Amino acid sequence: MGRAALVARERPFDNRQGLARNPIPALLEQIDDLLATSSSADEAATLARLERTLTDGYAHALSLEAERLRLERRMTELAGELHDGNREQKAEELAQVSRRISRAGAEIDRLRGTLSKLRARATAVRATA
Repeated sequence: MGRAALVARERPFDNRQGLARNPIPALLEQIDDLLATSSSADEAATLARLERTLTDGYAHALSLEAERLRLERRMTELAGELHDGNREQKAEELAQVSRRISRAGAEIDRLRGTLSKLRARATAVRATA
């Protein structure tokens, strides 16, 4: 094990940080590119790209849904703690969590809608293969 692995981190690792850097716009752009391209002579390669992108897309959708569930649990906790004092701070966090839940829901809906178009395209390519 290298020396860097033994050095303590300043803060614990949080695997949810990847969600902060939103990969959805790049994924949607990739899907749009796949939808815009016509069927090529190499349908096997096209189908492989479609299926890989579908897998990536559904993985991102599941991550977003997990994040939304985590936020909904936090919202429930905050709502239950409002009477415990520090109401102003908790109310502000509650509003922030609510906005994040709404954004996650909108991203999930947008991604799932685009993925359904891509799934239909993959089905069409499979039918011609």
